[in-house]
Amino acid sequence: MADELDKELLTVGSRDAGYLFEFKPGAGVFLTVYPANEGEVKFELSDMRQILQDYSVLDYDIAHLSRIVREASGRSYKLSDVFVEPKNKRKYGREADDDDQDAPMPPGEDERYANIIVDISRDRMVARVRYDTKAGSRLPTPEMVLDAMQAKKVAYGIKMQNIEEGVKSLSPFVVAEGDPPVHGENARIERRFELGVKGRPVVVEYDRVDYKNLNLFVLAKKNDVLAVRIPQTKGTPGKNIYGDRVPARDGRPVPLPQGKNTQIIGENELVATIDGQIVDTGRIISVDPHLVLNGGVGVATGNINFTGSVEVKGDIAAGFKVKATGDINVSGVINGAMVEGRNIYVSGGVNGMDRAKIVAEEDIRAAFCEMADLQANRDIYISDVALHSQLRAGRKIIMEGKKGQIMGGRAMAGEEVQAQYIGNASNIITRVSVGVDPNTQRKYKEACIRFKETKQRLEQITKTLNTLGKIDISRLPENRIAQINELTRSQFPLAGQMRRDEKLIAQLNEELAVMRNGRIKVNDTIYAGARVIINSVAKNFYSDAKHCTVSVVDDVVTIGPY
Repeated sequence: MADELDKELLTVGSRDAGYLFEFKPGAGVFLTVYPANEGEVKFELSDMRQILQDYSVLDYDIAHLSRIVREASGRSYKLSDVFVEPKNKRKYGREADDDDQDAPMPPGEDERYANIIVDISRDRMVARVRYDTKAGSRLPTPEMVLDAMQAKKVAYGIKMQNIEEGVKSLSPFVVAEGDPPVHGENARIERRFELGVKGRPVVVEYDRVDYKNLNLFVLAKKNDVLAVRIPQTKGTPGKNIYGDRVPARDGRPVPLPQGKNTQIIGENELVATIDGQIVDTGRIISVDPHLVLNGGVGVATGNINFTGSVEVKGDIAAGFKVKATGDINVSGVINGAMVEGRNIYVSGGVNGMDRAKIVAEEDIRAAFCEMADLQANRDIYISDVALHSQLRAGRKIIMEGKKGQIMGGRAMAGEEVQAQYIGNASNIITRVSVGVDPNTQRKYKEACIRFKETKQRLEQITKTLNTLGKIDISRLPENRIAQINELTRSQFPLAGQMRRDEKLIAQLNEELAVMRNGRIKVNDTIYAGARVIINSVAKNFYSDAKHCTVSVVDDVVTIGPY
């Protein structure tokens, strides 16, 4: 029993209180601070210092104490090397000599009450009671606790049941809790359309894809509701333990994402003002008109540069350009032309003539391609054959049809290449690489070249200006002075371009350092003459391989089952 009293006397706090002091005569003072739930404040640093003062512990490092409280690791740390237990120590109202631990208590000593300490949380929302038993260990009455709370001006959220239970032991307990404020919700935008359905071609019988019906566009009709704003709500104030009002934050308003060819009706509806394609950038919603070219693109139309979507019901002649901010659907053949858009669909295929370039922000779909350059930030789908072409896809290259052949040229994808055949029986060299985004590689090379050229140009200007700085410019003709001033001003945009390129190079270099789990899937045959690079690991095929998946395992190119 004496040991238990010693332990209770020489410890302050508990796990529920969030801290535990251990006062060990001859060994020192130790503190454990337990982790708290997010937003929960059980005590303050000043409370810890008061306890140390109450126990006459003055020789400690306050920075060390602050670090222990802040980290709240649940580990015990020594605060002070010095703690000498009084020779005549008090134990819950009793005094005992070291020589006689069980000596009878002096008359009336057990009548002393434990001192009541009321701790207020930093946000003034919680009050807790703990006991100081140095003066006595008799449990106080609920009325005494209420008096102590009144002295601290605690007037709201009083928990009588907690008080009645708390006076039955010497453990700390919560005596009052305020009502926290309820903050309002921010306004939000609900879109009334789904962009995820676009670009999904219709599948007809026998799992064949109908490239004449590609569900190309998500369209809106005039007066269609595009988005609805759900207004913000007001907050509900709270009240702290002093009875003071705690203000609540109202929800923030959000503007409707009004873009081109849209109109706000009432206060909270966004509607289309024309028929067209929905373009959602995340920040604004616009409706682009849909351009239809019935006769194809050629000398009758010239080059096309259109804000919206373009449908070409014919061929695109060699040497012409078609550029659009939306999707481009070509019913005929692209012959040696430049085409750039969001998604590009070519029902007739691409006859590149070694000068066609097709660039898509998202996907490219074509019946075939020959001697062409295709670049897509997402996927490339070819239903027949890719012959002597350059294919670059950020994610996948998929040869969909029964032929599904990549023959000659180069195919590069960030994640995967799927084909029926790679190469041919004549062992034509066909290069395939996966695991690194080729578009990121291209941007990296372009940024490096641009950085080098800009740096050289800036160095030339600096040299010229240094040379001119040695002469008296005021004697030069006015046109010559104007040229020098223009040269001086040109340094600043060049320096800005260098900084932007340097930042871009570092970013792209980090992206290139992240290798993906690339693989090549061949449903029929990968012929001898194929050269593959997977996650920067190369392999040449000297014999045919059938129905296989090519991947990298432990930095070795491995051929597994399809």
